[in-house]
Amino acid sequence: MAPNIRLLPDTIINQIAAGEVVERPASAVKELVENAIDAGASRIDIRLREGGLAGLSVDDDGFGMMPADLEMAIRRHATSKLPEDDIARINHFGFRGEALPSIASVSRLVITSRAEASDEAWRIEVRHGEVMPLSPSSRQRGTRVEISELFQSVPARLKFLKTRRTEAAQSIDMVKRLAMAHPAVGFSLNDDDRAVLELAPRLTAMDHDPAEASRLRMRDIMGGRFADEAVRIESHRDGASLNGFAGLPTQNKATTEGMHLFVNNRPVRDRQWLAAVRAAYGDTLPRGRHPAVVLFIDLPPDDVDVNVHPAKSEVRFRDAAMIRGLVIGALQQALAIASQQTTADGGAAMLDRLRQSSGYNPGWRGSSQGRGWSSSPSSSSSSSPDWQAPGFGDSLNAPPAARLTETGAMPSGHDQAGEIPPADDTLPSEDYPLGAARAQLHKTYIVAETGDGMVIIDQHAAHERLVLERMKAAMEQDGIERQILLLPEVVEPGQGEAALLLDHAEMLSRLGLVIEAFGDGAVLVREVPSLLGQGDVASMLTDIAEELQHLGASTLLEDRINHILATMSCYGSVRAGRGLNGQEMNALLREMEQTPRSGQCNHGRPTWISLSLAEIEKLFSRR
Repeated sequence: MAPNIRLLPDTIINQIAAGEVVERPASAVKELVENAIDAGASRIDIRLREGGLAGLSVDDDGFGMMPADLEMAIRRHATSKLPEDDIARINHFGFRGEALPSIASVSRLVITSRAEASDEAWRIEVRHGEVMPLSPSSRQRGTRVEISELFQSVPARLKFLKTRRTEAAQSIDMVKRLAMAHPAVGFSLNDDDRAVLELAPRLTAMDHDPAEASRLRMRDIMGGRFADEAVRIESHRDGASLNGFAGLPTQNKATTEGMHLFVNNRPVRDRQWLAAVRAAYGDTLPRGRHPAVVLFIDLPPDDVDVNVHPAKSEVRFRDAAMIRGLVIGALQQALAIASQQTTADGGAAMLDRLRQSSGYNPGWRGSSQGRGWSSSPSSSSSSSPDWQAPGFGDSLNAPPAARLTETGAMPSGHDQAGEIPPADDTLPSEDYPLGAARAQLHKTYIVAETGDGMVIIDQHAAHERLVLERMKAAMEQDGIERQILLLPEVVEPGQGEAALLLDHAEMLSRLGLVIEAFGDGAVLVREVPSLLGQGDVASMLTDIAEELQHLGASTLLEDRINHILATMSCYGSVRAGRGLNGQEMNALLREMEQTPRSGQCNHGRPTWISLSLAEIEKLFSRR
């Protein structure tokens, strides 16, 4: 009787592997570009035809290959990247030796290469798994890989490909991610002879500043606003280092596409590290929004396992809790340092609106004396805006004791309305980052003068953040108030989840949730945070256990407490429509300058925007 179990043919094995490694043209681009980087390339040129659907090629100036290496490169599990056969010490992108034979099994693959020590180039072709004889060719040092007829031998895979534009976008995104981690390499990408991406090398022999080179590469890819305003991250812990850039909370995005994480220069997409970044930003982001960050984690190769996914897009850390703490701690510290900063997008958007609403014409000029435009009769309004012109006196130099009261209420003051006050040159506005308050508009917005421009502050949003930070500081100092349950609640999340919760009982206790073991697969809840009131404790514990299991830590309880504090601070803050006098306004500004995260309100909106004098002068055609 013939055996039922047999070995699969090599072509089927390669096609199965291709299904894991090469999902679409962008996957092939990723594998080939990574090979080029491993080969020491300083320039990589990618060409797509019809977004990669009709074919693609990757050309580099790397080390190149000898004829014998070419023949070995298309065989499964043949690699030059594990010289010591130590799978725990991986120092290259590739190491499995699967990419080229997998691609060759589902396409027509042509490789032309010339090694530095060789006098001529060689060419090898594989047609859907069938290897053609090696032949001489011509080219300079480096390697060119051409792919066509992708998935023609497995038509079922063609059904899963998207439109030309979508597939091209995937390849462009992949190249951008790899380029972020390698500023010394130049990249170009063309789609049907149309230049889509051109990235010059940013780290050369004449430039030995990796941090500046990385920022320039971020400018190329993420844009000038991100590169100029992002906070520099640099932190170290237990042999691991974290570097990169964190966008301001007000630079938030609707998706996670602006979050770029790299481990030993390898781009990864890992849910637990996206969650760690989100936790670090905490209540500075609006719900449903995500930060823009570029973070590089570097650690010894034996402290990270990259051999957990065929596409190598996920990794596992030996000490995941330490890495998570490094990410959250470094981001929180950097964001606290830049806590009063806000993105310039608000000011730029306001300028655009002013230009549109005023019928702005850059060709118009003021009088020869430089006094600006004349007012037409129709421009005079019989009703002036609802603004407050404060009497300042010595209020600008008022000590911190003049700040808002701890309960969130403003000190009693009087509203003064009238004409615009004359300029008072004795007010040292340039001495303060947020300047000196000059007026209150519509009993909602404070206008302040700075040394080089002006600032507009949303008084409710600003005070909301101040009250929240006071409440959080008080909670950290005195602890979270607990409420003892009259009847302790029994929750049965299951054996594994119950054990996980009990392992973290001390951490949960610090957050006001006191639990203890209660039989097999159950926990007894004796105390809960008073702020939560009569919440669904069972559902909350189940969600916390799920986070602990998948992420190694949980921020759910802390997030809920912070959300409640944010709501309480919103109702305890000075409301829009409340008139403030000069002392109150300046007290608000001074406290904002000393309060962490005061650049954003509790809902992630900016609390202030600024306009430089140069921007204002451009608005009035003085420049």
